Amino acid sequence: MTLAASGLDDLLLIARDTALAAGALALQRKREGVEVAQTKTTPLDIVTHADRETEALIRGLLSDARPDDGFLGEESGGDAGTSGLTWVVDPIDGTVNFLYGIPAWSVSIAVVEGDPDPATWRALAGAVVNPVTGDVFTATAGGGARLGDDLIRVNDDVPFDRALVGTGFAYDVNSRGDQIATVSALLGRVRDVRRMGSAALDLCSVAAGRLDAYYERGLNPWDQAAGALIAKEAGASVVGVGGGPAGKELTLAAAPALAAELLEFVTEFGAPES
Repeated sequence: MTLAASGLDDLLLIARDTALAAGALALQRKREGVEVAQTKTTPLDIVTHADRETEALIRGLLSDARPDDGFLGEESGGDAGTSGLTWVVDPIDGTVNFLYGIPAWSVSIAVVEGDPDPATWRALAGAVVNPVTGDVFTATAGGGARLGDDLIRVNDDVPFDRALVGTGFAYDVNSRGDQIATVSALLGRVRDVRRMGSAALDLCSVAAGRLDAYYERGLNPWDQAAGALIAKEAGASVVGVGGGPAGKELTLAAAPALAAELLEFVTEFGAPES
C-alpha cells in the first residue's frame, strides 16, 4: 500500500485530534483524583481507571473515523482490521508519573502498515501529546517531525562524553541489577543521564534536542510506535540489538554517529534486562 502525502496528513490529523481529546479526558480524571485499578507485570507496574477510560475513548474515536483499520492498545489488546493499517495506542504512557502528579506523561497514537510488530511494520503517522505541558509532537513518514507547528531536529555532532542520555528501568526489581551496572558505567562516560518515566516522551525529547540520546529495553509496541517515528523523522537513527530494528530487546535513538557509539557501549556493558 502506498499512501499519498494527503492520505498521510489525513491519518495524522486523526491521530493528533484523537490524542488531544484523550489527553483532555485523562487530565480531567487526574484533577478529579486517580485510583489504581490493578497491577500488571509486578506490584510496581500499575494501571489506573483513567488508563482504561482513555483507551476506550481512543478506540471509539478511531473506530468511528476508520472502521476498517485494526487496533492494538496497551489496556484492551488488539483487533484485526481489513485495511492493512493498525492503530497502535498507549493511552497514558508514564502511568506512575500520572499517578504521582509528575508532569511527564503522554498519550501516544500511531498508525502503522503491516503487522503490529516494530520489527516489520512501516509507521505512517504518529502523535504524542503531553496534556500537562501542552506539547504536541507529530510526524508522518517522509514528512518530517514537528513540535506544534515547528519542525524539529535531533542534536547532531554531539561527542559521546558530552551527550545527555535518557533511559528507563524495569518494573521487576529483580531485573534492575544489569540496568544499574550499565547506567553506573555510562555516568562516567557521558554528560549525564536522565530517567523521566515516559518512553514516548523520551523519544520525542531526542527528536526535539532535549536529549541527545535514549536507550531502553523492554518496550512494547505501543510504548515506541509514535515516538520512534517522530525521532526518525527528526533525523535520529532508531535501532535495536546489533543495529537491527528497535524492539523489546532494545530501543536506542540518537543522531547516527552518536547512536553507533551508544549502541557499542550498551552492547559492551550489557543493556538493561526487561
